[in-house]
Amino acid sequence: MARELATRERVAPARRPAYQPAGTLVQVWRMLRRHRLAAVGLVVAGLLVGAAIFADLVAPYPPLQIAMPERLQPPSPRHLLGTDDFGRDVLSRIIHGSRVSLQVGAIAVGIALTVGVVLGIAAGYLGGRTDSVIMRAMDIVLAFPAILLAIAIMAILGPGTVNVMIAIGIVYVPIFARVVRASTLQVKANEYIEAARALGASDARIVLRHVLPGTVDTAVVQASLSLAFAILAEAALSFLGLGTQPPTPSWGSMLAQGREWIERAPWLTLFPGAAIFVTVLALNVIGDGLRDALDPRLRV
Repeated sequence: MARELATRERVAPARRPAYQPAGTLVQVWRMLRRHRLAAVGLVVAGLLVGAAIFADLVAPYPPLQIAMPERLQPPSPRHLLGTDDFGRDVLSRIIHGSRVSLQVGAIAVGIALTVGVVLGIAAGYLGGRTDSVIMRAMDIVLAFPAILLAIAIMAILGPGTVNVMIAIGIVYVPIFARVVRASTLQVKANEYIEAARALGASDARIVLRHVLPGTVDTAVVQASLSLAFAILAEAALSFLGLGTQPPTPSWGSMLAQGREWIERAPWLTLFPGAAIFVTVLALNVIGDGLRDALDPRLRV
């Protein structure tokens, strides 16, 4: 009897430890919170998104309300960031402009992400002639400066917010395609891919179950960084008169309108420029934090 009990103790499975490792998303969130700059960036981004969603409630005045007697007023308790040459409240226009900038950036990056992931996985997984054709096409697009290519596309499509989204999305497709292709090649070289093929898994199943999840980390980091540059591109195109058209408030168009009054009313360019700077900086530090958090070598 004693011998039987001893045998059972030797073959009994070890007890599960009290501490269970958290899931990947929880680990990433913990790492991201430890990144102080990324945490600040998340707070700033959250405030911007909240202001964009609830712009009608947050803005002290309607963004298109004209009050000529109050034109070119400096910052004051009545108008915290002053007024423009039509007497419109600058703070209200910046708040509503955040809606345009974030919407254009998010949709443009979404277009680039979707197309780039498909092309990158196709190039990396299929290889051969498919890889050569796709990547040479991406190299051709990358050969043009991004802003000049966006201007050329806008010249074909015409000015407008929707066309800005399409143009910026096309410009950033090669970036996603290249980084996703690199991740696909790394995943494809793993032994479990060969094991899945040996078990009879189809290419579609392998891509959806193994390759695509293996490229998510890289795509997410690239998306966070590209969002900042997309907002910059939208501001540049609007500054040139190719993006959001007046009187709709946009940070880029506000800069273009304020440059005529830069000596008399510098706040017309200072505050929209500061909004662009803070937003891009916040998104960049969030991207840095995501890159560190998604690196498995840094997880504890």
